[in-house]
This record gives sequence, C-alpha cells and structure tokens, in this order.
Amino acid sequence: MRKKILVIGSQGQIGVELVERLRQLNGAENVIASDVKDLKKNEQTGIYESLNVLDPKRLHEVVKTHQINEIYLLAALLSATAEKNPAFAWELNMNGLFNVLNLAKEGLISKIYWPSSIAVFGPTTPKINTPQYTVMEPNTVYGISKQAGERWCEYYVKKFNVDVRSLRYPGLIGWKSEPGGGTTDYAVQIFHDAIHRGNFECFLSENTVLPMMYMQDAIKATVEIMQADPEKIKIRSGYNLSGCSFSPKEISDEIRNFIPEFKITYKPDFRQGIADSWPQSIDDSRSKIDWGWKPDFGLKELTAEMFTNLRSKKIKKTTFLN
Repeated sequence: MRKKILVIGSQGQIGVELVERLRQLNGAENVIASDVKDLKKNEQTGIYESLNVLDPKRLHEVVKTHQINEIYLLAALLSATAEKNPAFAWELNMNGLFNVLNLAKEGLISKIYWPSSIAVFGPTTPKINTPQYTVMEPNTVYGISKQAGERWCEYYVKKFNVDVRSLRYPGLIGWKSEPGGGTTDYAVQIFHDAIHRGNFECFLSENTVLPMMYMQDAIKATVEIMQADPEKIKIRSGYNLSGCSFSPKEISDEIRNFIPEFKITYKPDFRQGIADSWPQSIDDSRSKIDWGWKPDFGLKELTAEMFTNLRSKKIKKTTFLN
C-alpha cells in the first residue's frame, strides 16, 4: 500500500522539518501538511489543509479526501505555554490524541506517530541516566497530559490492535522555526540572540542541566521508529530518547568559540521550577537495542550546525530584502 501521510501541527518546531523530510522520502504529493493556521497560497509549499485536530468531523473529512493511512500528530500546547492555560492544554493534548486514536480504532488509518516527552518524569524521578521504566510523577499540565497519553496509547494497542509509536523527546534545538513555548527553548533562542544582539538573558540558572537533541537527530529518530518492523517496537507508551545533556553555562561557553564577546545573564522565572523537576540525562538503551537508535550530534556539533545555518539564513534574508 502506498503511504499517504498527514502531519497535524505541521507549522510547529518539529513539524516544519518533519514534513520536509517525509516529502523527500515519500514524494511531496503523498505528504499533507496541516495546522490550525489558514495559510495563504504564497505561504504554502506542497499540499496544505487548515485543520483543527479538536474538530473530529473536519479531521475525518481530510483523512477521507486524501486517503490518509498514516498520521503524525504533533499538535500540542508545550510545557511553559500549557501552564498559562491548563484547561485548553488538557483539551488539546488529550482530545486531539483521542480523535486520532479513534480513526485507527475504526480502521480508517493504519499507523500513528505521537510524541511524548521527558516531561512525563517529575521531581521524584532519578535525574541521572533516567531509566525507561521508573517513577513518573509529573507536576506540569504538559507532563500530566503526556503521561496520560502514553497510557492511552498502550491501551489502544492492547485493546484495539492500533499501531501507535512514540518517543520521549528531550529538549529540541533547530534553526528552521522559532521557539515553540517550551522550557528547553532557551537553547534555541540563545543562538538567535547571540547572532543578532551579542547577549542573552536566560530564564534558567546557569548550572541547570537538561537533556537536549539537535532537530536533525529528532527527525531521524522519528522516521526510523516509524519505518521499523512492528515486531521490533516492544514499547508502546514512549521510548526514552537521548542526544546530549548540557547547562546554559556550557552552551554559552561553546557559543563563545564563534562569538568571543558573547555575554549571558541569568534571570530564572517560573520555568526554573519546571526544569528542576526534569531529568539531567536519559538512558535510551532500549531504543538502541530494539530499533537501532544512534544520535549523530553532541553539543559541539549542534552548536556548529546552528551557527552555520542561522548565519546563512540571515544572509539570505538580507539579500532578499535589499
């Protein structure tokens, strides 16, 4: 059967790059991007549908129109944003998932990708080399919704034989889209501010170590887990996934290799409490054993990639405007 893929939440941090990669692999005509935004024609590349995942009738319509058989559900309210609007975060993060799971239950689609997060862990979780199976007592709306989502994914697999696959993403760092409202997004904004301003005010303290991953690795992992044979996917809640771990101080030191005069100041806000409840490093050995996961980027490599691409992006933009 030919793959016909729908990406929900295609305009977000992950979605922008995932759509691009999926179109390279499957053909642009076989990957439909969708988001709540009503994009103008000159803003679109490839097939695009305006879609609110909370509208099951519209979702069903898009799936039937394009004969979709795989869905990547990326639409969600992230950690920091969710704390400002808990009721809507719960509605979007949970009911959106149910709407997609039920399509598979009804036999309308055959495979689902749904991202989980290190936010499923909490202050009682072991922080160093956090195991796949461990204490999970999240204290954020985002984390609670992701933990509940993991349990529901497992339930639909066991009860209705739905093929749903999931990764617990760490903080993601990419250059093709703006930060999306997450606690780890300081590690994206810091590059923009370093290039454009030469300084950065960080909302986390200097020694707050968190698990991070370059976006190219995250896209690679997402594609690989979806391409893996079903019998290799032993965990149907969410696989631990790791790239590298670092603190704001450590990433600022790397940035000074490119901008020696770069300055960083620290003004922790409510996001510090969220970061303090999360792991510092992740044990992703089950991902490596079950479906062959291996990251390509450490802190040094991702820093070099961010500078190369953001500076190139800046030059292209300036040339266009002139």
